[in-house]
Parts: sequence; C-alpha cells; structure tokens
Amino acid sequence: MAAAAVTLVAFLLLISYYVYFIRRHKASSGRKPPEAAGGWPLLGHLLLFGGSGQPLYETLGDLADKYGPIFGIRIGVHPAVVVSSWELAKECFTTLDVVVSSRPKFTAAKILTYDYASFAFAPYGDFWRQMHKITVSELLSTRRAELLRGIRESEVQRLLKELQKEWVEKSGGSGELLVEMKQWFGYMNLNVILRMVAGKRYCVGSVDEERVRHVRRVLREFFHLMGSVVIGDAIPFLGWLDLGGEVKHMRKTATEMDSIFSEWLEEHRCQRRDSSGTKTEQDFMDVLLSALHNVDLAGYDADTVIKATCSTLVAAATDTTTVTMIWTLSLLLNNRHALKKLQDELDEYVGKERLVNEYDINKLVYLQAVVKETMRLYAAAPLPGPREFIGECTLGGYHIEAGTRFILNIWKMQRDPCIWSNPLEFRPERFLTTHKDIDVKGQHFELLPFGSGRRSCPGLSFALQMTHLALAAFLQTFEVTTLNNVQVDMSATFGLTLIKTTPLDILVKPRLSYQLLSSNNTMEYPPH
Repeated sequence: MAAAAVTLVAFLLLISYYVYFIRRHKASSGRKPPEAAGGWPLLGHLLLFGGSGQPLYETLGDLADKYGPIFGIRIGVHPAVVVSSWELAKECFTTLDVVVSSRPKFTAAKILTYDYASFAFAPYGDFWRQMHKITVSELLSTRRAELLRGIRESEVQRLLKELQKEWVEKSGGSGELLVEMKQWFGYMNLNVILRMVAGKRYCVGSVDEERVRHVRRVLREFFHLMGSVVIGDAIPFLGWLDLGGEVKHMRKTATEMDSIFSEWLEEHRCQRRDSSGTKTEQDFMDVLLSALHNVDLAGYDADTVIKATCSTLVAAATDTTTVTMIWTLSLLLNNRHALKKLQDELDEYVGKERLVNEYDINKLVYLQAVVKETMRLYAAAPLPGPREFIGECTLGGYHIEAGTRFILNIWKMQRDPCIWSNPLEFRPERFLTTHKDIDVKGQHFELLPFGSGRRSCPGLSFALQMTHLALAAFLQTFEVTTLNNVQVDMSATFGLTLIKTTPLDILVKPRLSYQLLSSNNTMEYPPH
C-alpha cells in the first residue's frame, strides 16, 4: 500500500512538471538561447551543480565553448541563461540593467538573512533602494572611507607588530618564522569591518581567542552556505526534503549568527540609554539605530533589518577581502620575479624609513597591476550572486522570459583568449601596457570581479583600499618565502566565494630593521 502511494505521488509530480513546462513553452515567443543537452525531466541540469567533481564555473565554461556565449540551462523547474562574454555582459548592465537587478528567492537567503531582510539578497524595489542608499552613504562612501581611514591603518599596524613580536619570541630575533596567512589576514580584516560596523575588535592570543574563532567560523559557514543549492530551490514542491542536511545546517548557523548580532545590538542600545557613556565614535549600528525610524522597511522591524544588514556586511567584507589577499600572495610566491618587482617598487617610492600609507598607493602602479591580475584569474566570486530577469527582454538577439535566472560566468570571461593573451598566465605587466586603461570598477566589461550596474558590489572601494594597503605594508615589512621554496598549492573550493583549499603556510623574516618596527613613532603614518 505504501509503495503504491509513493508511486502515485511520483506520477502526479511528474505530470505536474510536464504541465508546467508545456504551458511555459507555449506561452513563450521568439527565439530562445540554445539549451545545453543533458537536462533531466524535473531535475533539469541540477546535476551540474556539484555532480561532476569539477567546479561549476569550469563546467559552465566548457558548455560555453560548445554552445556559445549565451545558452540556457534549467535549475530544476527554473529556466536560466548563462552569459560568458563581455559584449553580452555590457548589454546586461547598461541597456538591461534594471531588468537584471533583482534576486531570486532561495533557501539560504531566506533562512540566513531573516527572510530577505538584508538588502544584498532582497528583490529589486523600494526597500533595496532605501537600504542600499543608507549603507553606501553611511559606511561605504568616499567621505566615510576617509573618516574611517584610521581604523584600516591601525589594524594593519597591529598585524605587523603582532607578527614581528611573534617572530622575536619564536625565532629569537633571527631566522624565519612559519605563519599561516589565511588566519592572520582573516583576523585583521574581521577586526577592521567589526570596528566599522559594530565598534568591536578581538585580540588574537588573548581571552578573546575562543570568541573570535567562533565568530569567524560562523561567518565562514554563512558565506559557504549562501552558495548552496538545495532541492527545494530547484523543485519547490519538494522543499520539505533536506536530503543533505543543508537546511538543518543553515538554521543552526542562522541561530548562531542571530545570537552574535543580537548581543551586539543590545550593547548598542544600552550605550545609547546610558547618558554617562563615553562613546564618541559612531559605528554603522549606531547610524542604523538612528536612521531607520522614518524609513519604510517593507514590513520588517528595525532590529531585524539592522541584524540582517550588519551580518551580511561583516561576513562579505571579511570573506572576500581575505580571499583576494590570499590569492594575491599565493600568486606572488609562485612568481618570485613579480614579488621582487613589487618590493623594489615599494623601496623606490616609499623606502625603508617609514611604513607605506594609503596616500602612497597611487604611485605603486605595479602593486595595483598585481591586484588586478589576481582578480582576473581568481575573482572572489567567479559566479556572482544569483540574479533574476524581472521582465521579458531580448539579450544577444534571444528572447528571455521574465523569471529566468541570470548567471554571469566571470571566470570564463576573464580568461577569454580573444581579450587576454596567454590568459592562464599571471602577467601583471599587461595592466601597464596592453590593458593599462582597464580597471575593476564595473565600467570595463572585460574585467568584472565586483560585477557591474545597480547590483554591483557596493564595497568595491573598501576592498581595494584594504587589499592594497595590507599587502603593501606586509611585503614592505617582511621577506616571504615557502618551506623549501616549493610552489603554493592553488587548488580552490567554491561556495559563494573562491577559497584557497589548503592553508597558506609561509616563512617570514623582517626586511625593515627591528628598531624601526618596534618604534611607535616610526610605525605611525606621516601627516598629510
């Protein structure tokens, strides 16, 4: 009896799918993009999402070689188009920008962002516009970036001093110290964004050690789970299934994240109520507590929006910036001539009598080229966050229906041999010669590590400032190499971001004098 019931349910589901698909097919008009072969009934091309062992961006890149720069797949019952050329990307982010500026609904965002209360994952509309405007103007604008420069500078200095202290203690002031840089850069970036958003910082190696490890773990899980596709996202009427346990993991992570940010939010409320408080510097939580009183929050309460916004910002800034720094350092260690050239540039334009500062970055053109080339080869998000067409349109001469998912394969675009000579090679010099006028800010569609258009990454300037400053200061201060001069393993794990799979263990030794590094005066940035 039970077997018969299961068979009947499966039969009805299959019939429902075919009715749904046939109706959509009949309702559509115009020439559609070619659809990749291998789609299954009901599942579509869902097996591409982790079934082959090959990263999805590579699998989609192989399909682009076969079907062209635009082709269709089905993510369960949801149609999607994959775009892999800069010309089509330009069409998407100029002519069709509004049409491709929304987000589809999916399980991870629903659970982890309080039912889409974070503007980063909210559908395009008034709520997104309001929160995007507040976030950019009060945290990520050029004006705020200058006001918050001291936070970036002081955390970079702390990183260098702590590394120098550990080198003295463990090497006896001579020789080399083995360090794992994913951890060091991760702590630094976490403290920068925590101070900006929540007025918090954690000291590594102190009583905060366990707490900071917990916070970092939860943030990493947040970003990893945001890249997960569960069965209910592809086939909505099977949403009750949790075959891999991802939904359970998402709920656990959401609870942990809520606990962290609820505690911080309550601390801010207490400080505001305490008239004797000595806090003089406003962080972003303070700003939101004041700014959201007269804002239409689309039915959300203010606390929910504050926690959703701040948790997404902290997770995104910590993860993506650390990822970029690690890939850059890894590429330099695998290309020692580039590492030497970068350090020679630092010696020429900054010298060894003071630490590099943000005002020096414009002169460090090779450093900028190195970072661009890293973002070309190892973009933090080779497949940016999912988008959805909110209206019918024509793209590349093909008819696209409203509700179609939009996937931009940045990884494929940025390795296009028609644009980039020897595209698989690390050649920063290309950005000083043939591609010197191309930047990463979303206006040159051959290079879009931060995306483009309305929905591009609003933290672009912050990411570049932190990456340039931290790498410049670290490489000015320390000689770096690997154990036995071996090549760095460049294998990657892809969730929502492209993470280096293995630790980055390197040997460091000061290249500036110990007396200079230990002096508080010389470690300060010179006045401008």
